[in-house]
Amino acid sequence: MDNPLHVLKPYRLWHYFAEICEVPRPSKKEEKIAKYLVDFAVRYNLEVILDETGNVLIRKPASPGYEKRKAVILQSHMDMVGEKNSDSNHNFAKDPIRPRIEGDWVKATGTTLGADCGIGIAASLAVLEANDIPHPPLEALFTMDEETGLTGAFGLKHDLLQGKILINLDSEDEGQLFIGCAGGKDTMATFLMETEPIPSNQVAFDISITGLVGGHSGDDINKGRGNAVKILGRFLWNASNEFDAHISSLDAGNLRNALAREGFAQVVIPEGSADAFQTYAQVYHSDLVRELHITEPDLRFAVVNSELPPTVLTAGLQERLLNAIYACPHGVIAMSREIKNFVETSTNLASVKMKNDKIVITTSQRSSVESSKKDVGDMLASLFHLAGAQVEQTAGYPGWNPNPDSEILRLTVASYRELFGKDPEVLAIHAGLECGLIGAIYPGMDMVSFGPTIKGAHSPDERLNIPTTVKFWDLLVDVLKEIPTK
Repeated sequence: MDNPLHVLKPYRLWHYFAEICEVPRPSKKEEKIAKYLVDFAVRYNLEVILDETGNVLIRKPASPGYEKRKAVILQSHMDMVGEKNSDSNHNFAKDPIRPRIEGDWVKATGTTLGADCGIGIAASLAVLEANDIPHPPLEALFTMDEETGLTGAFGLKHDLLQGKILINLDSEDEGQLFIGCAGGKDTMATFLMETEPIPSNQVAFDISITGLVGGHSGDDINKGRGNAVKILGRFLWNASNEFDAHISSLDAGNLRNALAREGFAQVVIPEGSADAFQTYAQVYHSDLVRELHITEPDLRFAVVNSELPPTVLTAGLQERLLNAIYACPHGVIAMSREIKNFVETSTNLASVKMKNDKIVITTSQRSSVESSKKDVGDMLASLFHLAGAQVEQTAGYPGWNPNPDSEILRLTVASYRELFGKDPEVLAIHAGLECGLIGAIYPGMDMVSFGPTIKGAHSPDERLNIPTTVKFWDLLVDVLKEIPTK
């Protein structure tokens, strides 16, 4: 295996991350990574359980002298977000991720890297393999389908885990310890496809918005980044009203937990309006650049002539669809009144897809306040009902209520201070972590979450910072050494 990461230290941590990159593991297709983990456990004579949901649990006895320490669960998720640039032919179900080093960062080419949560898996495996790291009894829990449904955490049985302390390895900002997270749910609108032949004397144009930064729909929702669905919807709404544009195709955004980075559409307009339409497109592009030049320096908006399609959406359906997209909120709904600079509630307009006989708009809501999460989801449902769509909502998942008096938090803060000479920040996170669900299934579980710095998660710009990964590893090893007795 060609491993460009072999030069990095600690060697075993990077070795396992490189191996994990070789194993395809998109959400809902974790069979290969689960087999890899089971084979690892067998190779090192460790107890392993593959539960009926698809989660993998590996147990390792305590180091000599640590048998009476409290058992610790190291928790990460097996799946990764499969996001790629439109010009990439990468197949996440078959092809390995190819990491590379650029300065202080590990990146992939044209795709997500999968450091979320591959580096957490790698850290667990490096600890499980090691015979020179003092540690209490260990359980390494690897859950499936975290990114698209928290399926693994939902499916946990109440008698699977034995430990009472859980360290979640799925955070993305070194120097920050997380003790709470938002809950979430999805709201989807479905329009039944209605088409008609194109009018006479029409010309067709392909429209694209590309080059947006994208990112994580929780961590990055407050950073003022562009949303391809909103940008394209705004343009099409005006084009429909001003130039009698008729939509033949529309595809924008991708994953429910990612900010929409790209969007594509085809429209037809009367021949006599073609010049004015293209002039408007140029003005719109200039407006976008002026509005978003700070957060979206690589934004590209293009309108080019194309072949005429056979059909377009009916006028009635197009009006309802575009009104829904334009009116649909996206971004921060409320900031916390209790935690400074903390997003309390948000909604992500994730995608709009035309497929077969349906058009589906997908949105996701997050909040650390359960009633607010429901409120925003209901607001979206109300909007989509007004537009004549069929509305479906997921049951969602609970948030994780902070416990400032947590024993594992105090221990981790003390360890960080001793190692690095300063205190870490103690925060809640607007992104979803599995700790909320695990805490609901195992009441009283003492939990903390930390990790290295990962930027651009859920986008092809995802990158893992090397120096902070070393600090993440050193902190984990030190915390395990300091776990108290029962």
